[in-house]
Amino acid sequence: MRRKLFFVSFIGLLFLITGGFWFARPSTAQPPRPADSQARPAKAVLPVTQVILFNSGVGYFQREGEIEADARIDLAFPATDVNDLLKSLVLEDKENGSVSSISYDSQDPIEKTLKSFALDLTANPSFGQILNQARGEKIEVTLMEPGAARQTTLTGAIIGMESESHQAKEGMVEVHSLNLLTAEGMRSVPLAKVDRVRFLNPLLESEFTRALAVLGSTHDTQKKTLSLSFADKGKRHVRVGYVVENPIWKTSYRLVIGADGNPRLQGWAVVENSTDEDWKDIRMVLVSGRPISYQMNLYQPLYIPRPTVEPDLFASLRPPTYNGALTSVQQGMIANNGMNPTGPVFVNPGFNFNRYQAQFGGGSGQLGYGNGMGQLGFGGGMSQLGVGGGLGLQGGQMGAGGLQQSALMANSGLNSNWDNQRLTFEELQKRRQGQQENRDKARNHGSMLASIDPKSAVASVASAEEIGDAFHYAIEQKVNLNRQKSALLPIINKSVEASKVSIFNEAVHAKFPLLGLKFKNTSGQNLMQGPITIYEGDNYAGDGRVMDLQPDEERLLSYAVDLGVEVKGEGKSQPSELTMVKIAKGFLQTTHKQRETRTYLIKNRAPQDRVLLIEHPYRVDWRLVTPEKPIERSRDVYRFEVKVKAGATERQDVVEEQVRSQRMELVSVEDKTLRLLLLSNITTQPVKDALTKAVEFRAKLADTQRELSHVEQQLHEIVEDQTRLRANLKEMPPTSAAYRRYLEKFDTQETEIEKLRNQSKQFRETEKQQKTAYENYLANLSIE
Repeated sequence: MRRKLFFVSFIGLLFLITGGFWFARPSTAQPPRPADSQARPAKAVLPVTQVILFNSGVGYFQREGEIEADARIDLAFPATDVNDLLKSLVLEDKENGSVSSISYDSQDPIEKTLKSFALDLTANPSFGQILNQARGEKIEVTLMEPGAARQTTLTGAIIGMESESHQAKEGMVEVHSLNLLTAEGMRSVPLAKVDRVRFLNPLLESEFTRALAVLGSTHDTQKKTLSLSFADKGKRHVRVGYVVENPIWKTSYRLVIGADGNPRLQGWAVVENSTDEDWKDIRMVLVSGRPISYQMNLYQPLYIPRPTVEPDLFASLRPPTYNGALTSVQQGMIANNGMNPTGPVFVNPGFNFNRYQAQFGGGSGQLGYGNGMGQLGFGGGMSQLGVGGGLGLQGGQMGAGGLQQSALMANSGLNSNWDNQRLTFEELQKRRQGQQENRDKARNHGSMLASIDPKSAVASVASAEEIGDAFHYAIEQKVNLNRQKSALLPIINKSVEASKVSIFNEAVHAKFPLLGLKFKNTSGQNLMQGPITIYEGDNYAGDGRVMDLQPDEERLLSYAVDLGVEVKGEGKSQPSELTMVKIAKGFLQTTHKQRETRTYLIKNRAPQDRVLLIEHPYRVDWRLVTPEKPIERSRDVYRFEVKVKAGATERQDVVEEQVRSQRMELVSVEDKTLRLLLLSNITTQPVKDALTKAVEFRAKLADTQRELSHVEQQLHEIVEDQTRLRANLKEMPPTSAAYRRYLEKFDTQETEIEKLRNQSKQFRETEKQQKTAYENYLANLSIE
């Protein structure tokens, strides 16, 4: 019994010691150390507490909440909102707290990120292209041998990829092969037999995995995380505000006209929660204003391209040999100083030999033509092909010396036709890539041309200029609205002033006016534009539209066609009438007045009296004569009020007057116009006297010009007759009677010519004096 008791006690003691040791042992899932807690602050949640919506397509969102000690707040936003966040984010940590940092998911261009890895996945590379990028790396390849019991595994370093065309039943087939350097030597493996490849270099395997992770992360472009870090001790209140894109809020009104004729206006605001977060008990403010808001690309990293400066290279020249000059290029033959290949060189017309660079596998190469230096690289090594004063080839497996009996073919890229028309894998992939790039460029240029719209946003800019000062509606009760939901929120429910009228405008309807209301905003609040539905008692009367209204502002509102009233407009125009004539510094100024009358005949067939508002077009250069004043004038129309009793007919005349002034130089005024002005009763006597004197000057000048013209005509006739006499005198013998008669007449005409020339000189001098006197008189003439 004692032994048993001792054994049980010993076991219990051993259990306690073991259990104590077990619980004292450090656990693998330890709680965070204080240092870790400081390095990684606790996450906090800030709900949306206030939303302010604008009519400019943005909204202000405010988040508030309590945090304790160091805290981090993660907010998820659509990628399209990040630019607005970086532009407008405001943070406030009250009670002496501080904001330590703001971090967010970067948006470096995916192409730049992928190019930074050892294996470039930018252009959606194929299996063979990925292996070709890893040239020199050791891999483990698992092969599928047809009919074999198990798979074969090879280990070796990648030499490169190659492609070769083979004749098959269906035609030429391209066969891709992977070249490996194994322990047994070089081996070529058809890519179709490769089942699995594993990189033996852990760094390359890690790079490949990271590149795939980056590529996969771009698929989720809808959400980006913004992390806000706050640093301090104790519990405190923080607030975050920002402006992001949001649907504009809209208004919709109902105007109910009761049986007593008193109208009551009810207004609703249409708001949308387009976010991915429910709004619970938020304060909402609706602002009718259009603050200037724009977007700027702050999110995407921007890289400025820098120029590449190459050092000057001086290569040794081979002794050149010179041939005879070639004067033409025929059948693809290239003429170039210092170039004498054994075989012909064929070149595609679109191929630019001046500078052509190609990247083949892990190596690099350049092909230069002319007097420069070219390098052509194949495989992992570097080869140089120089075409200048001579032609040489060195490096690689091509040996040294000249290029004998070979042709360099260029067609849609750099195509070699060496070694039984074998096409290297790099050349095949480069050709395909070039063709795809050309197609992409053509597609991009086509879409850019199709998307041009020179008239975009003209109407919205014009309407924005008419918006007055902003006003807002603060929703008194807190709002609850689930994500991706919309709601109608009441903003107005008050009595207003409105009286029924009929509105006639020939441009709207040439026969019937519209039923409407002369609406006055007595609600004490600003009304934002929106649709308005009219109810007369319990009956629907029609729909209208109200524009932005300030308090106590009046506006017409139409909602139906008034079939009980018919209006007919008739126009009449009077001839233009001269009202004033005056002369100012040699210029004749006349003023004419023209009147137009528009008569509106109104017939009221309705059993109720009507108040008709006639809208008549307003023209800037016409003055209203009758009636003296309209009841009001808008930017485009006059409005005249006509009261028409039931079954009665009324008439409204609108008379307008236009005054036109004409100014012309008195010297150029026609005589007919001057005679009409002298006969007019409007022309004053001083003006008539001045015009009469001007007419006298003009008459004397005209007489002189006629006399001068007559003398010159006579002189011209005598000169022509003398030409005839000279011709006759040459033909007649000097002893004949006709000769003597012609000679006598010739002497008489010479005397007449001298007389006419003297008269012409006198008349020209008189004309000059009269013309100068006439112009001087008119230049200083000014008479009212």
